[in-house]
Amino acid sequence: MAKAAAKKTDSTTSREASSVPGLILGAVTRHNKTDALNYRSEGKWHNIPAAEFVERVQNTAIGLASLGVRPGDRIVLLSENRPEWSIADLAILSLGAINVPVYTTQALDQVDFILSDSGAKAIFISNRRLYKQMQSVLVNHRLEHLIFFDEEVAEDVERGIGLSQLEQRGKELAQQRPGAFDAYLQAVRPDDLATIIYTSGTTGEPKGVMLTHNNFISNVVSIGKGLPIGPTDVALSVLPLSHIFERDGFYVFLYCGVSVHYSASFDQVGENLREVAPTVMTAVPRLFEKVYHRIIKKGMSEKGFKKSVFMRSLEVGQQYGERKDKRKWISPRLRIEQRLASKLVFSKWREGVGGRLRYFVSGGAPLSPALSYSYLAAGIPILQGYGATETCIVSANRPDNNHVGSVGIPFEGIDIKIAEDGEILVRGPNVMRGYYGQPEATAAVLKDGWFYTGDVGYLAKDGQLFITDRKKDLFKLSNGKYVAPQLIESLLKQSEFVSQVVVVGAGRKQPVALIVPDWESLKAALAEAGEDDAPKDRAELSKYPPAVKIVQRDIAKLTSELVDYERIRRIALLPNEFTIDGGELTPTLKVKRKVIDERYGDLVEELYN
Repeated sequence: MAKAAAKKTDSTTSREASSVPGLILGAVTRHNKTDALNYRSEGKWHNIPAAEFVERVQNTAIGLASLGVRPGDRIVLLSENRPEWSIADLAILSLGAINVPVYTTQALDQVDFILSDSGAKAIFISNRRLYKQMQSVLVNHRLEHLIFFDEEVAEDVERGIGLSQLEQRGKELAQQRPGAFDAYLQAVRPDDLATIIYTSGTTGEPKGVMLTHNNFISNVVSIGKGLPIGPTDVALSVLPLSHIFERDGFYVFLYCGVSVHYSASFDQVGENLREVAPTVMTAVPRLFEKVYHRIIKKGMSEKGFKKSVFMRSLEVGQQYGERKDKRKWISPRLRIEQRLASKLVFSKWREGVGGRLRYFVSGGAPLSPALSYSYLAAGIPILQGYGATETCIVSANRPDNNHVGSVGIPFEGIDIKIAEDGEILVRGPNVMRGYYGQPEATAAVLKDGWFYTGDVGYLAKDGQLFITDRKKDLFKLSNGKYVAPQLIESLLKQSEFVSQVVVVGAGRKQPVALIVPDWESLKAALAEAGEDDAPKDRAELSKYPPAVKIVQRDIAKLTSELVDYERIRRIALLPNEFTIDGGELTPTLKVKRKVIDERYGDLVEELYN
């Protein structure tokens, strides 16, 4: 009996080491949580126990095999965040097939390119809305199977099949062949391709990043060792699972036994935070900026004593957060004031994110120090991290070693060095195999085992990594000085009047800013200034001199400590937001600077003239 148990343990360890689903399903089974996955439907939360989740993955995998899916086949996955996304993902990988995730916001021409370039055999689609949205593209491709999470859609589609129907088929076949799933899974090797993730790209066609099972396994295990995460934790999944940051984070959560709750949309995050009360969570700066500005707006709308308390609390919080972060002495008076601010003001911030949050892990764009200090003072640490589709997650701050402005230290097994021109290079088992079907593009970024990230930064003496900008985004002024626009933009986003901003100025004497205002804050400021005749129409308001002056004054204050040639002295207000549909943003919300330059070239020329 002991020998049998030992053999089973060895088999499990071997299986877990060879594939992503082996690692994740093994961990889910071990932790055996009744609320492994959770989703909201019809106004309440429902849970999926560990055993049910594992069984659904197994049945889906066997069902896919019965449809003729084989190792190496590319299967597209198009869905918003929901448990079925993860079930389909792990089922695909269990067969040695390759998951090709697509953003629900991806432009149709890019989806068309991805389907063609990947040579996809089948596609998972979540609902009727997405099917209708993509129908004009899907007809151009002879996909063998269209599998729908929402069952009723399949009935109206040629070659359509519902996920539950596929699972039922798999369940019946599993009963006939009890060892089928294990046989499929054990055939998957660490170096087998797991996924092709097409970079959204700020220029040109997307490139398919090839990641192996071992890329994910090594990353998940090293992050699990590096961050304090465990079975008592609860997470809220908000970012698209088609993005490497959230997908990798999701694997880490399940590996560590965290209960995961899926947020159906970004608009529901506030409500979901209060309902779920997560203890850990991945997010992007846009979320923190929105929450911060909402809090500022509410606090500034108070009258008299309450407003004074709010403003003083913010000031105290900034001082306390900065001194704590920089390991400086904190006076007894500041400590007392901070405790009072925490009780009167910051306690409401903590309640707003559920009241139990131990830390956020932030990825993507840089987060301004002022916002970080405010959250730190509120008792909500934000651990900034760093990674790319090509490298998975490279580094992050730790709760006991958090430095605002840095993206932390690399996780175990990952090496970082800085090239002579400041470019960040990464090496480790987390680095991609290459770009799908593009050997020249691969050779351009993979050299002597190092991945050339295209990001510019530096390593501090204590090993902390700091990102200054994207190499291609840096621009030279007419005086020969280089400007890092992302750093200035993160500074400007502290303004209550700024919703979105792009800094431009290549070849000019000084940079300028194109700003999409926070209209509510701007209108309130105009009313307070007695501008009762201010236009209501956004197009007119964006050119209204008093409105421009209010924003410009705030921007001048925020950039006053920059060196002279970096300061923003001229701005233009834009009536419409930058959007994915409008072509100004990628699906991961990165600005397409080339598009902005072309679209607003005349306006920029006016600013300089």
